[in-house]
Amino acid sequence: MLTALFGAAAVLLAAFVKGSIGFGFPPLATPLLALITDVKTAIAVLLIPNIVMDAAQLFRLGDFAGVARRMAVLLVFGAVGTLLGTWLLVLLPPNTATLTLGVFALIFVALGVTHAQPEIPAAWTRWVAPPVGMVAGILGGVTNGPGVALVIYFYSLRMSKHEFIRSVAFTFVVYKVVQLGSVVWFGLLTWRLLGISLGLTVVAVGAFVVGLKIQDRLEQRTFNRVILAVLAVLGVWLVVRSLR
Repeated sequence: MLTALFGAAAVLLAAFVKGSIGFGFPPLATPLLALITDVKTAIAVLLIPNIVMDAAQLFRLGDFAGVARRMAVLLVFGAVGTLLGTWLLVLLPPNTATLTLGVFALIFVALGVTHAQPEIPAAWTRWVAPPVGMVAGILGGVTNGPGVALVIYFYSLRMSKHEFIRSVAFTFVVYKVVQLGSVVWFGLLTWRLLGISLGLTVVAVGAFVVGLKIQDRLEQRTFNRVILAVLAVLGVWLVVRSLR
């Protein structure tokens, strides 16, 4: 019972954060669930809640065709990277990838605080999107956290709040559907874990809806600051987790 309550509380917290700013569910929920189970199980049971929330976010904001055109290259390379990352998850411990992701997030936050943060011109996206998609996909497969790399990329494009959330939601849906197929193929998602995942989905949706109400009230400047703050917390969390 205590294990179930802890797992539900972890999902509630992560889903609320995701509803508020559009990301943060896997990097928060995965290490928390990994305290009571192994990382591979945590990744498997969190996929369906994540897909449901991102799909809801996407339907809420619309413009699927426009996002698909803009993110096509990122999605293709991210899907390939996700397959590769899931394969690595089966073979390798994820500590190195987790540490790299955490350090990179902290460097990005430091640049943002000092106003030295890099900005990616729109004309460069066709060249930057392939490596970003591949890296995000691999990290997502290994650590269940493609969001940190993608958020840094989208933030550097200086997107508006709604465009940022729409882009994150669309890419997450595609990446996570590919990842779901991968974990099923490699036998990481059993029927028992599928039942647990569906139960956690019900828990997550409630907290996610509450978070959406917070999201609607955040102005652009505050939204940007919250993103940097959450990235800082996630960066520290990932570094500590990998070193432990």
